[in-house]
Amino acid sequence: MSTLDVVADAVRRDETVEIVLLLAFAGGYLDAYTWIIHGVMANAQTANLVLLWVHGGEGDWGNALRFVPPILAFAVGIVIAAWLRRLTGERAPAISTLVEILLLITIGILHNRLPDLAGTLGISLVAAMQTAVFTKVEGAVCSTVMITGNMRHAIEALFAATLGGSRIGAFRRSGILTALCMAFGLGAAVGAFATKSIPDLALGIPVVALLVVLLRCEVTPRQVSP
Repeated sequence: MSTLDVVADAVRRDETVEIVLLLAFAGGYLDAYTWIIHGVMANAQTANLVLLWVHGGEGDWGNALRFVPPILAFAVGIVIAAWLRRLTGERAPAISTLVEILLLITIGILHNRLPDLAGTLGISLVAAMQTAVFTKVEGAVCSTVMITGNMRHAIEALFAATLGGSRIGAFRRSGILTALCMAFGLGAAVGAFATKSIPDLALGIPVVALLVVLLRCEVTPRQVSP
């Protein structure tokens, strides 16, 4: 059965629409922030890998190698998230979000003293933990740090709805995944504006979003209909 056909009787706290929309906003915001401040992507490791080899192919290894640290930090973040899931089970989303908040606060405080490399590593680590821990919305696979998969699933769900079957459920999934893409784009736009306008305070906005996520992770799961 496709993940797009999954309908849960009860939505896990970390899979509610409200939480994934906030996380998608934060994901887009952090990508814009790291691109403007550090010249690399926090979430889009595909872009980092492409740019690594584009510059490397031109022999510009000075520029190429600056894309290596975020890729490695992202890998480390995935390992930490996997360890958290194994160790804490259902508490992993809340604990992971708390760790992300603390890291972003630390980077924000040290913004003027922190080397570019350290800031990039910290934010890529945050992005990796988010993508590894928050993987679904209402039982369907999604991503809160990139939109390619969400676009594909949204289009598939819309196509499935036009062919009949569980039309309400398919339309709902398509709408949610489309909203995720829009939230990510909104986050990127706000992130770009805030980073250029208030660079020293810019990381406060995703911290607030993550604080709301942390609080929402403690709310009792709600019931949804197919």
